[in-house]
Amino acid sequence: MHLLFVYNADSGAFNVLADMGHKLFSPDTYSCALCAITHGVFREKAQWRSFVASLPLECDFLHRDEFLKRYPGQKDALPAVYLTKGEQIVSCLSASQLESCHDLRDLQELLSSHCINQPKEISL
Repeated sequence: MHLLFVYNADSGAFNVLADMGHKLFSPDTYSCALCAITHGVFREKAQWRSFVASLPLECDFLHRDEFLKRYPGQKDALPAVYLTKGEQIVSCLSASQLESCHDLRDLQELLSSHCINQPKEISL
C-alpha cells in the first residue's frame, strides 16, 4: 500500500516557473493547497521531506496531468491524497480537507489521523 499525493498543478518546466511566479506575486489565489503547504517558492520544505521519509508507507507524488493520465476515470477535486494498492485507489484526504490546513503541522496531523493511524474503512 502506498500514499499518493496529487498536486493541483501540471508537470513541466514552464508550469513550474508559472507556479513559482504565482506563489511570489499572488499567493492567496494559488490553486494547490498541498503545494502551498509543502513547498516554498523554490523548493520542497525540509521539514516536509523529513516527515515523508518517516512515514510507514511508501509515498508517490504526481502532478495533475500525470495523475489523470494514470487514472483517467478519477473526477475528484485536486489536490488530494490517496491510498493505493496496485491499480486500486481510494481517497484519503480531499481537496477541501487539504484546503483547511493552515500549515505543515495541520497537514501532518490530518495525514496521521486519516491515512496512517486510522485509514477509515479502506479495504484495498
